[in-house]
Amino acid sequence: MNLDLTDKRVLITGASRGIGLAIAEGFLREGARVAILARSAGPLLETAERLAAQHGQNRVLALPCDCSDADAWPGILNRLQTAWDGLDIAIANVGDGRSVPDAMPDADRFAQTWRSNFATAEQTARATLPLLEESQGCLLFVSSIAGLEAIGAPTDYSVAKTALVALSKQLARKLAPRVRVNCLAPGNVYFPGGSWDAKIRSDAGRVDALIEATVPMRRFGTPEEMADAAVFLCSARASFITGACLVVDGGQTVSLF
Repeated sequence: MNLDLTDKRVLITGASRGIGLAIAEGFLREGARVAILARSAGPLLETAERLAAQHGQNRVLALPCDCSDADAWPGILNRLQTAWDGLDIAIANVGDGRSVPDAMPDADRFAQTWRSNFATAEQTARATLPLLEESQGCLLFVSSIAGLEAIGAPTDYSVAKTALVALSKQLARKLAPRVRVNCLAPGNVYFPGGSWDAKIRSDAGRVDALIEATVPMRRFGTPEEMADAAVFLCSARASFITGACLVVDGGQTVSLF
């Protein structure tokens, strides 16, 4: 299937590893150009060098940035305008599921988790929407099934991811038909260095039992599977899809709806 993404200009936050990196690779394979953003400059630049070597120097931009910082975005947008004269697709992927098991985390922890999981996406949307309106492009938020159902995930993380789903629906309704806005809700995704990797190292038997009991597909999802869904939602083949939240979780939430 031709996704009609050749030379599309794509910005992806949280793209130095995991789902964000897989999304960047997915777009590059489709012939798009990608700007990858992450807070840690070192790993981001290493990732960009590898991607550029595989797909071409003119197709990859590395833009170190704290995406929750409004003051950082003017410089990012200037770089995009200089390099590509605009933007077609923005993907707000930054997130961190690590928190505490308390029913109500303390105020500082709650604020930190909100900043990592919602404020980063809010600022990404605020900054990129003028460019997306100009190109009649699309915006994708990466949420989580924890934002759809109470599955035992940390309270603060779940609340922030729920807010992302609500934001995507509000924007989809109010920006149509100029900009398509959708949401992706991954289930349990494993990659080296991720939160599930740490849990497996701590107690592999418990994790195996959890996946066996709660995920009908009886395995973790992969970053590449999440990326396939993200790339499709942002492509011309999904041109009538807006305001959707696509669940990619191996069936984990099937019995919960």
